[in-house]
Amino acid sequence: MNFTLKVWRQASPKAKGEFKTYQVSNISPDTSFLEMLDILNNNLIHEGQDPVAFDHDCREGICGACSLFINGHAHGPDTLITTCQLHMRKFKDGETITIEPWRSAAFPVIKDLVVNRQAFDQILQSGGFISVNTGGVPDANAIPISKKDADESMDAAACIGCGACVATCKNGSAMLFVAARVSSLAKLPQGRIEAARRAKAMVAKMDELGFGACTNTGACEAECPKGISIAHIARLNREFLSAKFQD
Repeated sequence: MNFTLKVWRQASPKAKGEFKTYQVSNISPDTSFLEMLDILNNNLIHEGQDPVAFDHDCREGICGACSLFINGHAHGPDTLITTCQLHMRKFKDGETITIEPWRSAAFPVIKDLVVNRQAFDQILQSGGFISVNTGGVPDANAIPISKKDADESMDAAACIGCGACVATCKNGSAMLFVAARVSSLAKLPQGRIEAARRAKAMVAKMDELGFGACTNTGACEAECPKGISIAHIARLNREFLSAKFQD
């Protein structure tokens, strides 16, 4: 398969970026998208050009590092996968593919396709944890938790913090990310102790870092590689309002 790639190139955070066009040829349909970029970079290096910078780590859909906007979609045209799980068979032979970094004021470009997502780390540091002294490891059945609550908590905890929700949202909102982190703890008894402080602190940090407001368009859920439901945003709103009434 042969492709024309329109890739965003930006030398540094303050440099002016632009799209550059490249050709890649004889790509196997079973090649992953990141492997295709590896081939492109190998060609560029042999030509004495600067390779395209892009984020990656596990390449197994776990870490969330492979954050790319491909043909107008976060992580590409497939659903419920990350970029590293996307394969070139999802594209047509001869297709032009546009590759961009996340577009959000809260995720400034570092170089080319790499963005700074430390804002998510700061939100987590503000309250996305529990600080309860649990002592020794308890028996598995020592703390009764209903299956429904456990399932909801685990579904929310599946969030990998890739930032697709922010990049997709027209407002650049981080509500789905924050809601997933709040829900993963709010549905468990260990997380209820600090629930009020957590909701207030994480929402305040999100606002401080310049993320936009949620207007419930549902785009975040549609593009989330882990299928996190916007129902968690409703829970976050309830947790936040409840915390306000406790002041």
